[in-house]
Amino acid sequence: MTIEIKLGDVVRLRKVHPCGSYEWEVVRVGADIGLKCLKCRRKVLLARDVFGRRVKEFVSKVTN
Repeated sequence: MTIEIKLGDVVRLRKVHPCGSYEWEVVRVGADIGLKCLKCRRKVLLARDVFGRRVKEFVSKVTN
């Protein structure tokens, strides 16, 4: 099963970031998923399969 991911989506991950935030914005979609922490603005890249395991829920979805 694949997850529909678009730029600008806000997701909540299962584990807390060291800054204390759970929420991330999707800034890149491809083989890797680029995420930006909404609290400290740190950017990370996750492989698509790792992202699928770590995502807990979509906080907001972009509608196109």
